[in-house]
Amino acid sequence: MIEVRPFASLGHADHGWLDAVHHFSFANYYDPRRMSWGPIRVWNDDTIAPKSGFPPHPHSDMEIITYVRSGAITHQDSLGNKGRTGAGDVQVMSAGTGIQHAEFNLEDETTTLFQIWIMPDRAGGAPGWGQRAFPRGERAGRWEVVASGDPEADDALPIRCNARVVAATIPAGTSIDYPIDPARHVYLVAPVGRIRVNGVEAQPRDGIAITGETGLTVEAIDDVEVVMVDAA
Repeated sequence: MIEVRPFASLGHADHGWLDAVHHFSFANYYDPRRMSWGPIRVWNDDTIAPKSGFPPHPHSDMEIITYVRSGAITHQDSLGNKGRTGAGDVQVMSAGTGIQHAEFNLEDETTTLFQIWIMPDRAGGAPGWGQRAFPRGERAGRWEVVASGDPEADDALPIRCNARVVAATIPAGTSIDYPIDPARHVYLVAPVGRIRVNGVEAQPRDGIAITGETGLTVEAIDDVEVVMVDAA
C-alpha cells in the first residue's frame, strides 16, 4: 500500500517566526487518521525565521531526529550539550527519562528542517544527544543511513528503536531501489523535486506512507532530495 498525502492536506500553523507543517497530529492539529505511522509519531516540516527559535522545553521517552535542509539550527540542552547543525546534516536526541533543550536559528538566513519523532523500543534510559555531518554529495544516487537502531552496522547516529532514517539525492531521469519488509512502516518525503514511488507520483513535500511492499523504486522526475524512515 502506498498512500500519497498531499502537502496541502497536512496540518499547518503559522506562528510568524515559525511556519510549521505537520504530517501527523501535533499541537493544535488533530486528525484521528494521522496520529502516527507505526512507531513514527511526528514529522514536522519547519521553516524558522532568522534569529528566532524554540526556548527551553522538556521531552521524555522519544527519539527525536532533526534533518536540516537549509540554514542551520543550534541546540543546547540540560546535559550541557551544545552544537550547530548545518544544511544536509543531522542531530539526534534520545529523550529517555527526561531532558530540556532549546533550538535556535542563530543565522542571518531562514532555516528549514524536518523534525521526526519515533517512539523508542522501551521507556527510560539516560538521555543523550549527538550530531554528525553527512555531506549531500556523498549520497548522490544512493541511500545513506543517517540514524539507526543499529548504528555500528549502518555507520550512523544512534537511535533507540528498530528504525533507520535514510536520505538520498537522485538526479532527474534516474532511480534507486530500496528493499523493505512488508510488515514495516515506511514514510518518505521529497523536500525538493517530484518523484514516483513504485509508479505513484508525488509532488515536493508530499508525505508518502508505505506498508505491505517488498521493495521500493524511487524515480526522480526532477533532481530530487529524499528523506525516509523505515521502522518496525
